[in-house]
Amino acid sequence: QGMLVESGGGSVQAGGSLRLSCAWSGSIYSAHWKAWFRQAPGKEREGVAAIRPTSGSTGYADSVKGRFTVSQDNAKSTVYLEMNSLKPDDTAMYYCAAGPGGGGWYWAEKIKYTYWGQGTQVTVSS
Repeated sequence: QGMLVESGGGSVQAGGSLRLSCAWSGSIYSAHWKAWFRQAPGKEREGVAAIRPTSGSTGYADSVKGRFTVSQDNAKSTVYLEMNSLKPDDTAMYYCAAGPGGGGWYWAEKIKYTYWGQGTQVTVSS
């Protein structure tokens, strides 16, 4: 059984920054794809960013490119999402996900991920 625990969410004004952390344990491995998804009220869960550790590949939603950075620290079993220049549209519950991936680098497909965290709330005020 694998576990993901997110932290680092909070409230911030537009233009501010936050860093989300997600610690993994159990059956989750450093080689697993790791991703961040978010879900705003009344909207579907969407992929924000992901990393494929075996190749170092990263992927980002168009809405966050240039503002968000995903990274992984294997020594700490933690994946991060650095968020800068935050906008009110970034307000959502953010979820960490991990899984074997496989197939093409379709990182935003939820089916690629086996494990999900409980989420951490990010609120950006204007």
